[in-house]
Amino acid sequence: MTMTRRDVMRLAGATFALGAAGLPFAARAKESQPQPNLALASYEGPDRAARILAAAEQEGELNFYTSIAQPDVAPLIEPFEARYGIKVNVWRAGDEQVVQRIVAESQGHRYIVDAVHTGSSYLDALRREKLLTAVSSPVLAELAPNVVPEHRQWASTMLSVWVQAYNTRLIKPADLPKTYDDLLATHWKGKLGIEAKSSDWFATVATQMGRSKGIEFFRTLVDTNGVAARTGNSLLNNLVVAGEVPLALELYNYMPAQAKRRGAPIDWFVLQPAAARANGVALLTHAPHPAAALLLYDYLLSVDAQRILVSRDYVPTNRNVASPMQGVNVALVDPAMTMHERGQWNRTFNQIFLHASES
Repeated sequence: MTMTRRDVMRLAGATFALGAAGLPFAARAKESQPQPNLALASYEGPDRAARILAAAEQEGELNFYTSIAQPDVAPLIEPFEARYGIKVNVWRAGDEQVVQRIVAESQGHRYIVDAVHTGSSYLDALRREKLLTAVSSPVLAELAPNVVPEHRQWASTMLSVWVQAYNTRLIKPADLPKTYDDLLATHWKGKLGIEAKSSDWFATVATQMGRSKGIEFFRTLVDTNGVAARTGNSLLNNLVVAGEVPLALELYNYMPAQAKRRGAPIDWFVLQPAAARANGVALLTHAPHPAAALLLYDYLLSVDAQRILVSRDYVPTNRNVASPMQGVNVALVDPAMTMHERGQWNRTFNQIFLHASES
């Protein structure tokens, strides 16, 4: 899902109406005031790392909002805390909830969060609200060229690649489709499923096919063999494991990979063109602990953290870390493209897969 400015303000209003009840960092909220350490975000001197570390040690902690899957938070954050002695106060929620809380707190002049990690479309929404600050970091040179926007207000830490997943008890590897066109065979009738809000995946794959050609392909696929729409990637993953959906057209790669490791009858493969959603990290403009946030920013993009992400079945963005998608041509969801045409893509997706038009 992508976000327009109307979405951002609607979600922020919903959160703001709830007030500060239950927010773990509310007592430490700060009014807007100059933070001298924020200047380190653009500092490029040879002593950059030493200056950031010294300032971060003085700050002692940071507040980190993230949508990273709950089981993956501790393996990623605990090594940082052990290395630097900096306490990371983590608040985890879904992408929309992360954005709405940050915007609502900003509207109320309650500056709590220092760093945020969420999907690229949501980070871009925060950028348009002028809530993020550009960062100059030497680690950016180690990243793949397409994962750092020119504005440098966020940088991608990992890719969630949409893959195709199948039940290994119902489908043999030799029978898997090798191209999208292979899915048109009558053999696949009644066996296909999709997540009901995957318009970003749809837009990216259809665009790579050639927009009109791609849209027409998916219309034909649904008309010919049917595609069951299910709400939630976790649910769809579980339905593949259960055999209720023999083949899912798209799931985030880490979901079937983790389920397979647990012994579930599921595996994944990739049809080209492949699509991916970038997830990234950003520093907030009013961060009360900017140096500590910068230390975390550099860490999440470093080889050490990227290897942890790979061990959790994510696709790294640092070129010095081996990727499980080596040799796969992956097209990233373009936040600007999907934002501009979101309504149209959503309507087309719904008309094809949900058979429901939007007014």
